Amino acid sequence: MAITAAQVKELREKTGAGMMDCKKALTECEGDIAKAVDWLREKGIAKSAKKEGRIAAEGLTRVAVSGNTAVLFEVNSETDFVSKNEQFLGLMDTLQEAILANKPATTEEALNIQTAEGTINDLIINATATIGEKISFRRVAVIEKADDEIFGSYMHMGGSISAVVVVKGTQDATVAKNLAMQVASMAPKYVSQAEVPGEEVEHERELQLQMMKADPNMANKPEKVLEGILKGKVDKHFKDQCLLDQEYFLEPKTKVSQFLKDNKAEVVTFVRFQTGEGIEKREENFAEEVAAQMAK
Repeated sequence: MAITAAQVKELREKTGAGMMDCKKALTECEGDIAKAVDWLREKGIAKSAKKEGRIAAEGLTRVAVSGNTAVLFEVNSETDFVSKNEQFLGLMDTLQEAILANKPATTEEALNIQTAEGTINDLIINATATIGEKISFRRVAVIEKADDEIFGSYMHMGGSISAVVVVKGTQDATVAKNLAMQVASMAPKYVSQAEVPGEEVEHERELQLQMMKADPNMANKPEKVLEGILKGKVDKHFKDQCLLDQEYFLEPKTKVSQFLKDNKAEVVTFVRFQTGEGIEKREENFAEEVAAQMAK
């Protein structure tokens, strides 16, 4: 099948690999991006799997707490200039109040919330018309806690990243906030390795196994030794993705699990939003779009 420039560009952004390597990987994997990422990793060509969550869109996230309820939401704009203006920030304030009051379970429910100026969807449409850029309400999360639990929340740089953590076993607000800062800065996906889906563990195990088979240094090693090495590689892969296994950002030699133990605390759950994560900006058209908006 023919491999397009767009596919090559997407794979380069995800892996940091060179253009010809990406084209070869896509050809070998018949255009399947996910398989091509694995192919490059197996060959040792992919520079970093962390680029898969590359940030491209602009806008803001917001976290707010009221009683036993916390909400996070994200609103996107085309440029970062818009996300700093008073009208956009006023829209964020209105949405915060409406979402906290109504606790929507889905983005669709949130868009249908009634405010004094119409539904949230109406507000987004009006903002797009008056600001002159496409404004979109992307996602929302509502988190509830028990009376004996506490929230820790943190917004980085006014909302480029927002995080909330539910903590039990302590009522120390500083501990809870520091954990929210940990989540914001280190971007874990799970509380512990026990939460990692079995299919994800098996996928990584198979990938690491194929990489080991291609490594001449692994030849002739006893089966028991190879199993230990494989387990170590899989554990290492998931270490940074699990909050309890991460190094605590204020004490790099201490794991988060130890920090929690020292404070007799436990993380129940967390949610983290980063502006634009997973959205790819159409860079080749961006300048033209801005010029068109300025000409209106």
